[in-house]
Amino acid sequence: MSNVVRLSLGLAMGVLPPVAAFWSLSEAGALSLVTLAGTGAFTLVWIVALVGRLVHRAPEKVLLLGQGPLVARVCEEVGAAGGGHRIIGIVDDVPTAERMNGPAPWLGTVEQFAKAVDNSRPARVVLTMADRRGRVPEQALLQARLRGVRVEEGLDFYERVAGKVAIEWLRPSALILSDGFRRLDLSRRGLWWRCSRAVEGVVSLLCLILLSPIFAIVALLIKLDSPGSVFFVQSRVGCGGRPFGLYKFRTMREVADVRSEWVRDNTDRVTRVGKWLRRFRIDEWPQFWNVLRGDMSFVGPRPHPVSNYRKFMQEIPYYHLRELVRPGITGWAQIRQGYANDLEEETEKMRYDLYYIKHRSLWLDLRILVQTVTLLVFDRQSHQATKPKPAVGGPVLGERS
Repeated sequence: MSNVVRLSLGLAMGVLPPVAAFWSLSEAGALSLVTLAGTGAFTLVWIVALVGRLVHRAPEKVLLLGQGPLVARVCEEVGAAGGGHRIIGIVDDVPTAERMNGPAPWLGTVEQFAKAVDNSRPARVVLTMADRRGRVPEQALLQARLRGVRVEEGLDFYERVAGKVAIEWLRPSALILSDGFRRLDLSRRGLWWRCSRAVEGVVSLLCLILLSPIFAIVALLIKLDSPGSVFFVQSRVGCGGRPFGLYKFRTMREVADVRSEWVRDNTDRVTRVGKWLRRFRIDEWPQFWNVLRGDMSFVGPRPHPVSNYRKFMQEIPYYHLRELVRPGITGWAQIRQGYANDLEEETEKMRYDLYYIKHRSLWLDLRILVQTVTLLVFDRQSHQATKPKPAVGGPVLGERS
């Protein structure tokens, strides 16, 4: 099934249920609106895909200025992102051995930058120098810029292509001077916060009402399958660092022994009913109550257990910035990275979370919601449990974060 069809179905499935719930004038009216919305969703996505094919351009030629630790990551992400960009070479004063074994062809020294631009004719120059003191060919860069060549910071280029922030090389000044971080929950004064809070409150209440029969069935199945409570409630960190109780359907057997609670170390505890609840993310549905209460949003960074808060604050750069927004049922890191099983994977998710916090917008939220639906419906890997790894201990994550 093509990506266009999957996106169309995901958009329709994500949009139609709320629209049908709001439309209560008549059965015929609701049916007509659902049909119109579904047709419109499919048509819109197909038109966008068709136009994209008609205006398809050749990959943008990118020249990297400077050799450094960011270069390999940039080349890797450009290759993973598809055909939008093509790294044509690197200009830097590097030893002969590194020229031969580099991630991209070497086109000359910094002094030969102007000649390299004339010969390779890039559409964009990306500054990837690790040490720029007295080395940046400013006049040659200016001439290239005046001739129509785009010049971009390496971190900005990486962020745009990869959809995440390279926090290991990020300087605080880059965040201070950034155009992002505009719509943040902590202010709670702007129109954005009031409107989003009102819409999420109404939608979450409708979801709880409409799903209540399914909730009752799920609760009965959980009680019949294994002893214990129906809901799993865990203290998580929310906006502003305030703790709250996150609600989920219980999917594991309760145990008395103390063990690491990474998901990979507890696959043997998952119940028969819990397996299916996790597969279709039904165990997350009680979090509509958290959204109604204002603890969470539909989209945002996944909330972490309070027990992990101090460790993550110490180990993960810029982790405190997650407190600027309400956590979400789904999020950018969730659809791009999935669930984390160790500190390294949590750090990778933080790169995506920081990208979301920086670029937060209504369009990005809608994109995340649509991709969440398509992943749940069509991506079999998203339903499968993470492959077990050797237990190494670690923070307590509860049932799943």
